[in-house]
Order: sequence, then C-alpha cells, then structure tokens
Amino acid sequence: MQTRHNIYALIHKALRLAMTETLVSVGRLDAFDPKDVSDVIVRVRELLHFCRHHLEVEDALVHPALESRRPGSTTRIAADHVGHASRIAALERAVEALARAPAAIRDAAAFDLYGDLAAFIGENLVHMHEEETTHNGELWTAYTDAELVELENSIKARHTPDEMKFVLRWMLPAMSPAERGAMLRAVRGSAPPPVYEGIVALAKAHVDLAGFRKLESALAA
Repeated sequence: MQTRHNIYALIHKALRLAMTETLVSVGRLDAFDPKDVSDVIVRVRELLHFCRHHLEVEDALVHPALESRRPGSTTRIAADHVGHASRIAALERAVEALARAPAAIRDAAAFDLYGDLAAFIGENLVHMHEEETTHNGELWTAYTDAELVELENSIKARHTPDEMKFVLRWMLPAMSPAERGAMLRAVRGSAPPPVYEGIVALAKAHVDLAGFRKLESALAA
C-alpha cells in the first residue's frame, strides 16, 4: 500500500494513456484517408514531444536529486534514457517517412511506424515500472515527503502553460476518481479561479461521463 509521496505516479499514468491510445490510432489508421493520416501524424508527433520533454525533465531534476544523496543510483536508468532519446529520433524519422510517402506505399509506412512505436512503448512500460519501484525506493530513503513535493513543484515549473495543458489533457482521464478529486480540490484552494476553471473544462472534455459526474460530486462535497 502506497503511503509516501510518489512523484512518478500521475505523470506515468498520463504517459501510459497517451502512449497506448496513440498506438491504437496508428494501428487502425486508414492510410488512404488523408485526414486520418494527418491526424495520426499530429498525435504521434505530440506523443514524441511529450516523451522527450519527460526525459529532459527527469535528467535535469530527478536524477541530480537522486545522485546528490544516493550516488550511482541512476546509472542504469540514465543509460535507458540515452537509448530512448535515440529511439524518439528514429520514430520522428518514421513519422516523416509516413508524411512523405506516396499513396501506393503509405500503408507500408504506417505499418512500419506502428511496429516501431509498439516496441518503444513496450520498453517504456518496463522502464516506468522500474522508476516507480527502484527509483522511488531510493527517493523515499533519501528524501522526506515535503522535499519530494518541493521537487515535484520544480518539475511543474519547467512546463510552459501549453505543455501543462497537454499533460493535464492526458493525466485527468488517466487518474482514479479519488486522485482526480484530490487534485481539483487542491487547485481550487491554491490557484486563481481561471486556472481551476480551465482544468475543470479539460476534465469535462476528456474524462468519461461517469468519471466527470464523480468529480462533480467530489467537488461539491
């Protein structure tokens, strides 16, 4: 049972949802429908930007925090990050190949992208689990929850408003009702009303109807 502050939990839920839904969209792509192709290309590009930014933030803030108190604790995961950055670049090239492909070979280009993206996502699912177990163990040994909240706040500060909106677009539907309610209550108590109202609007747009009704109940309680 989780009792400590977990800086990985919610962002990884967002990443998993963005990854799996994007993978499904590539797999069912109609390569002969120009709009479908255009929409999928945008989705994959957005996912890759999300993944790259997440790597950069962890490398810039989380890994130095770990190394400062638990030297050597990030060595293996840091090597994974180097590989992931290389695979992101390769996937970007595959997306461009799909964008440029003549109609006659577009289906083959889409299938190649689908396979490469599936392999990348599979690696990331294993990678995120290791961070949530091994790295959290190191963080919980070295830092208090108050310090972890401070670290998490520094991570949020690295996001532009548009980047934060994109993260929340995936995080809100990926969260449990209890997590969603707790987040919105905290925002309501600390942020300007337009910020709170904007997040509620994102939830209404992207959370399923039953989940949004539970959120309304939680906020009204």
